[in-house]
Amino acid sequence: MRAWRLLVGLVFAAGAAALVGGTAAGQTDATPEQVAACEALTGMRHLTITSATIARTRSGTPYCYLKGALPPAIRYHVQLPFPGNWNGRFLQWGDGGKDGDLDFADHRVDEGYAVANSNTGHDNGAEPGASFAFNNRQAEIDFGYRAVHLTVNAGKTVGRAYYGGPPEYAYFEGCSTGGRQGLMEAQRYPYDFDGIVAGAPVNYYQAMNAGSIWNLQGMFRDDFAGALSFDTDGDGSRDSVRKTTLLAETVLATCDAADGITDGVIDDPMACDFDPDRDLAALMCADRDAADCYTPAQLQTVKDLYRGPYDSAGRQVYYGKALGSEMQWLRFLVPHAGNNGRPGAFGPAGDHLNYLFYETDPGVAMQNLVDLSREPDTTASLPEWAWWHFTIDDVTAGKGDLMMSITDSTDPDLSRFLLDNGGTLILYHGWSDVLTVPAATVAYYDNVVDTTFDGQVDRAREHTRLFLAPGMSHCGGGPGPNSWDKLKVLVAWVERGDAPDTIVATHSTNGVVDNERPLCAYPEQAVYTGPAAGANDPANWVQGNFSCR
Repeated sequence: MRAWRLLVGLVFAAGAAALVGGTAAGQTDATPEQVAACEALTGMRHLTITSATIARTRSGTPYCYLKGALPPAIRYHVQLPFPGNWNGRFLQWGDGGKDGDLDFADHRVDEGYAVANSNTGHDNGAEPGASFAFNNRQAEIDFGYRAVHLTVNAGKTVGRAYYGGPPEYAYFEGCSTGGRQGLMEAQRYPYDFDGIVAGAPVNYYQAMNAGSIWNLQGMFRDDFAGALSFDTDGDGSRDSVRKTTLLAETVLATCDAADGITDGVIDDPMACDFDPDRDLAALMCADRDAADCYTPAQLQTVKDLYRGPYDSAGRQVYYGKALGSEMQWLRFLVPHAGNNGRPGAFGPAGDHLNYLFYETDPGVAMQNLVDLSREPDTTASLPEWAWWHFTIDDVTAGKGDLMMSITDSTDPDLSRFLLDNGGTLILYHGWSDVLTVPAATVAYYDNVVDTTFDGQVDRAREHTRLFLAPGMSHCGGGPGPNSWDKLKVLVAWVERGDAPDTIVATHSTNGVVDNERPLCAYPEQAVYTGPAAGANDPANWVQGNFSCR
């Protein structure tokens, strides 16, 4: 069937190329025919197109750039390579954070993909953060799932008009919010794509954001008694983060070599034998707080972060942070002078509970999210509500259930996408990710295997695979191998049947690759099998010296 579709697609593409003049290799300017063919798209009668003009990728490649609108508030755009450059594939490009803008994928356009993306139904220039959802159920639904699906429909419609026929293959690529969107598509709209690659998915969306606030409450509580930072001179600025770096060093010293290589990365955090009570015992403060020791309250913070958020009855709400992720805590969890007391979690989570968690929004966010001395004004025309008044018990009490039904993509039954549609799903996650915890993705993948494939791991691997990247933080970065072409691997599997047992990932410093190794399809892991006694020599950190076990 796909071979027939490819033939039809090539015929359509060739015909369309002839109509608009094609595209010569290295073309820098559009021909009059190409300009006219692009601008003609504004005349479509069954789709709202606001503009269609010639644009250029960052590398200088010209293409047809189309913008449109979908009621009530979704704006979308489509990047269309000239027909002679089109590779016959459609790509939906995923979003990040709370979105609210149009994201470009110039590098994919350079490769020949027709790419679509939307603002998911709001503009963050006018409604920043989660504020777009204030008393606006339609905006929540558009953000949760509707905007992506409608943009796919619109993008494919535009493509058919421009190229003279449908795409041969349709793909989704995204990470974080984009990862959640990819899983949402597989669950709600299983026939939109042939293949989906979803990274670090925030699919347990409500529990994750509620858990982020619970973690911050632990840091800020009782005048920062449990914070993993310290005010060395009493001026009110928590200028030392030695408590956090010391924890990271202690964990690394305990577990780094367990994988056979001492490289500053913990390959399998789940196998790391670190016990805060035992391994931090010698670092406890004797009678007063200091920069390089831990009080009982700070030790409890450490234990809570590894355990994960839980309610007053001890019921688990979300997963705990991975061992080896501690240096990322400084960016997202720990208030200190370097981030002006505003950890990065205030970005995605700071106003989330005001607008996107409860069925009825409790009030607008405070102007200053770190001034806990100021009480919200509940009598204002737009009543205020503050994150420090949140109780995690609201999660287990079901007060976020409606929004979970809109935003969470945790249904493990992917039979319609993977089996009925013959779709392919690749999941990936970095072990040092502190925003969306990798253990949550592992748990979801295991649930898919159990639910969709009756627990048959080998059968599941014919359709979906999970790759875990040691040392990689949220969607990239970190001390471990963290860079590879996510889409290329998926396309090879979908179109040629090259199911990836491994993915070769690299880490670079100043543009020079200094660590390369395979990421193995879960549950396997890369094991050093290179020259004897050479495991700790960076010269031997190349993919050929590792095997999946």
